[in-house]
Amino acid sequence: MGPANPALRRIRDAVLAGGVGAYPTEGVWGLGCDPLNTAAIRRLIRLKGRGTDKGLIVIAADTAQLEGLVEWPVQASIRDTMLATWPGPVTWVMQAADGLPALLTGGRSTIAVRVTRHPPVVDLCRRVGSALVSTSANHSGRPACRRSWQVRRVFGAQLDWLLPGPLGGQRGPSEIREADTGRILRAAPASPADV
Repeated sequence: MGPANPALRRIRDAVLAGGVGAYPTEGVWGLGCDPLNTAAIRRLIRLKGRGTDKGLIVIAADTAQLEGLVEWPVQASIRDTMLATWPGPVTWVMQAADGLPALLTGGRSTIAVRVTRHPPVVDLCRRVGSALVSTSANHSGRPACRRSWQVRRVFGAQLDWLLPGPLGGQRGPSEIREADTGRILRAAPASPADV
């Protein structure tokens, strides 16, 4: 999807107005909104039926879109390890920048972030001009949606926008690692997707 795509223009306007929508990520469909809009985040959390203390992942088209959201690790070796996985399906838990919405971080001093290479999401973040919240499209405790029709069935008219497109090659949600230690908090799926 190129930057002239009319659907992306409409979605950008909806995101900037505080809308919540769905889009295909590397492995599952995601729900997203402006990560600095507390009202939009609150609505997204209500849609999922998720606790406010869990925090959310933020996805970006490039590292520049993470500025103002994270504090970069001081150690060059840690930064190098992180950057070697990006763009790609690895989410890193980093020190959060000051002043982020507590609903975004779950009230923690850290935030989970990922720089994606999945073309629909890259195009979306670039068109919006910022990173986006990225949490699996499902009701809390239920399997994540892997098809757009599932997203429509589960959330329907509660969404302000839906970006069509394919999933990437992952079998499920992204791997999550802790930046300070490199420890894996959630392992990546063992085999590639059959999509």
